[in-house]
Amino acid sequence: MAKSSKKVQFWGTGRRKKSIARVRLIPGGNGTITINGRDIDNYFGLDTLKYIVRQPLNATDTLGKYDVAVNVTGGGYTGQAGAIRHGISRALVLAGEDKAVLKKNGFLTRDPRMKERKKYGLKKARKAPQFSKR
Repeated sequence: MAKSSKKVQFWGTGRRKKSIARVRLIPGGNGTITINGRDIDNYFGLDTLKYIVRQPLNATDTLGKYDVAVNVTGGGYTGQAGAIRHGISRALVLAGEDKAVLKKNGFLTRDPRMKERKKYGLKKARKAPQFSKR
């Protein structure tokens, strides 16, 4: 009888604005972060976005403990970075890491801020057309 060599993985779904990130934590890795098949350095140009993604791993001191594989869709790059951070945090809780640290830093809370809808008679959500007296 063949032994099944199933690897243990921890899944987490993160959301921010219009972005949805499906995050997989693979224990026993060397800390590589892959986003949509690309390395984090190739995917995000700004260092602040890379920092946002790594925040939960730094807070729990697990940066080299897990490999992170992410599929992210929708939104812009800031929303995607926030969604990845949320997903990594949720997966770390499932992996048995310190939930109190993640909760205290606000990584487990889904950011509820969304784009406000456009109103009729206006150019955008709040921007009015230029006022003309005559």
